[in-house]
This record gives sequence, structure tokens and C-alpha cells, in this order.
Amino acid sequence: MDSNIQSAAKVQQVLKYTYGLVPIVAGLDKFTNLLAHWDSYLSVSEVNMLPFSPATFMSVVGVIEIIAGILVLLRPYIGGFVVMAWLALIALSLIFSGQYLDVAVRDLVMAIGAFSLARLSSPRAV
Repeated sequence: MDSNIQSAAKVQQVLKYTYGLVPIVAGLDKFTNLLAHWDSYLSVSEVNMLPFSPATFMSVVGVIEIIAGILVLLRPYIGGFVVMAWLALIALSLIFSGQYLDVAVRDLVMAIGAFSLARLSSPRAV
């Protein structure tokens, strides 16, 4: 196997486990709030639009993140694009709320990493 292909495969594996496990951990934390108080990331206007409590909304978000992480681990090509879109939507939500702009930038950078995972995982990448 060519050394460039071996290197790309190693990078793909690191990205796969990163973008698979981190959403799972973050999703699980939506139920415990050990890492962050997730409700605080919602703007007042977002909270006012919710048909249920912010805690319930974050539980739904947690389930979605867990599913996205599992998808990355099982199908990194598809999962990479799903996580990329999810992170971009989170970043846009934060940008439009005017809050946590540093987190929005971080999430956009992470979205680029998820895109990179998807591209490296493409059946045509080998």
C-alpha cells in the first residue's frame, strides 16, 4: 500500500473516531449537564419558540447527536456529511442569536473537519 494512502487511512480513522465519539459524549451529556449547562446556549427568542421546555429540547438534541455519532462510526461517508450539516446549523443558530460567537467559529471549524472525514471516507477516495 502506498504511504500516502496509508497516511490518509490513518487520518480518516482518527477523524472517524473523533466525529463518532464526541457527538455521542455530547449527546449523552445533554441528559446530565456535567460538561456544560446546555440550556444556556439557547437564546431567549429560541426558548420562546419552543413548544416544550428547554431541557426537553436539549434531550431531543442529545438523541440526535448520539444517532449522528453512531452513524459516523458505522458509515463515516454519510455520517461525516450529517455531522457537518449539524455543526453548521448550530453555528448559524449561535451567529444569528449574537451569542457565543467563539463557539460558533469553533463549530464551523469542526464542520470542516467532518466534511474532510466524509471526503476521505468516500468510496472513490481509495
